[in-house]
Amino acid sequence: MNISRAEQRTLHCLAQGGGIVLERDADGRVVSADCFTRDGFLLIDCNLSVWRKLKTKGLIASHDGGPYRVNRDGLARMRSQLDNRVSARRW
Repeated sequence: MNISRAEQRTLHCLAQGGGIVLERDADGRVVSADCFTRDGFLLIDCNLSVWRKLKTKGLIASHDGGPYRVNRDGLARMRSQLDNRVSARRW
């Protein structure tokens, strides 16, 4: 299964403890999807189309009306990546 760069970034954010919060209109339709990191920052790469793709592929799920989080399938399909806080530079 091919996963785009924006989807990978969103999955990594969710795997580190973030969540996707949906905004709905008066009729209950989803208007926007915002991905927040565990520190409370907004991830720019995540939008409504990325949320739909991840949900359709079954890589994220919401439980009891909470924010969307990565599930086991999403964790298994992610590519490994160094943690952003670790410096990979050598002096």
